[in-house]
Amino acid sequence: MIYVINGPNLNILGVREPNIYGDITLKDIEENLTAAARELGQIIYFFQSNHEGEIIDAIHKARENADAIIINPGAFTHYSYAIRDALMSVTMPTIEVHLSNIHAREEFRNNSVISPVCKGVICGLGASGYVLALMSLNSIIKNG
Repeated sequence: MIYVINGPNLNILGVREPNIYGDITLKDIEENLTAAARELGQIIYFFQSNHEGEIIDAIHKARENADAIIINPGAFTHYSYAIRDALMSVTMPTIEVHLSNIHAREEFRNNSVISPVCKGVICGLGASGYVLALMSLNSIIKNG
């Protein structure tokens, strides 16, 4: 099982800054990932919260149930050492995903405190970044 954890404001994709994030909704992303996971023989669990503690709780829950995590921490990317610490407490591969290229945006968005504890980072490729993360984690899970 692969947990897909999304942070703040991702619940309003499709209406939030479409010039940056496009018009795809979180539901669209979940449907696309579910279809891709089915083809790979994987099960996906989706979680979204605007609250840091709930995201940490979801990471802790993943320790018991998941083989890997895809996480888009939203704005928590840049300053949540608590989410970073939670990810460090799990031994499964994690890929950080961002719809936009955080390195081509405002200076405060250029740094991720999450990236150093992840297996990889995909940013700037829109919703397809989630599918790429899924494909990569599937390969890691199956091949070690």
